[in-house]
Amino acid sequence: MPDPVTDFPATGLMSGLGPTPELVGFSAAISHVRETLARAAAGDRGVLLIAEAGADVESVARQFHGLSRAAFAFVAVDCGADDVDRHLFGEPEPLAPPDLESVSADCRIAAARGGTVFLQNIGELPAAVQARLARIARDGEVRIDGEPVPTGIRLVASASSDVDADVQQHRVRGDLYRRLSAVRIDLPPLSARRGDVPVIASRLLEDRCAARELPRRAFTDAALALLAALTWPGNLAELRDVVDCVAADGSDGLIQIENLLPVLRLDRAPAPFKPAGELREARLRFERDYIAAVLQHHGWQMAAAAQTLGIQRPNLYRKARQLGIPLTRISE
Repeated sequence: MPDPVTDFPATGLMSGLGPTPELVGFSAAISHVRETLARAAAGDRGVLLIAEAGADVESVARQFHGLSRAAFAFVAVDCGADDVDRHLFGEPEPLAPPDLESVSADCRIAAARGGTVFLQNIGELPAAVQARLARIARDGEVRIDGEPVPTGIRLVASASSDVDADVQQHRVRGDLYRRLSAVRIDLPPLSARRGDVPVIASRLLEDRCAARELPRRAFTDAALALLAALTWPGNLAELRDVVDCVAADGSDGLIQIENLLPVLRLDRAPAPFKPAGELREARLRFERDYIAAVLQHHGWQMAAAAQTLGIQRPNLYRKARQLGIPLTRISE
């Protein structure tokens, strides 16, 4: 059985590639999430990430750690794993004073001092472990080998939208929940941010080609439109699986609709279309999403993006400003 606790090295933002794909996009929903994470990074309160199945919540927590406590350890904990209490707290110390929680020096709480503990699926954490974590969060101290030591730990947790019912039915302790949800962030599903799907898919394709040392590829306009029309109930995990398949299919150049069809589930109804504004507004939204996707694919290099778009570079600068695409990410 894999170790339910994973350490990550002390790093800042995730890499030169920018935000984790879960946070990529220009929709109001994901922009609000990024802004909230940035504000929360300056403090030390708990953070609760609410997400549907298939969202890459751990990557969001890891990037948040990079914003706030990059010099210290990041420890991810699967709350439903066997022996999670032993991994978190170590072996109990006999005759330890009762004033503070006592943990062993080789446990994960000790390893995470000053850093971040990410609790994945908090609703699965056993009640006794919840009680000990709540006490550590309240006291800000533990005993390690008998000596009181400040923890400086920041708790970040993930949960489903049913977490409020879990609290009401006492599956999640109220005091622990209040500390975790000091900052509550609902990660929007892909179905609520369809305009971001082309940008995310392009980023996933770029990442996959780089990881496998494959030739750089890009989606056609029509292929991106098809991806944006689907509902993606499996969220980022489902979209990533599709991108992985087409990235490794052995062909070069552009990814066409015919490359996507064999790996897509098309037996679902498309996401319902909700008219919003006049035709001109809808055209501007699509233009903004497509230009952003092309810029993302070319690493925000204006010359290369302008060539793909078939326009002059000065015109691309002007378009980006008109459409509200942040120029701060663009470098030559």
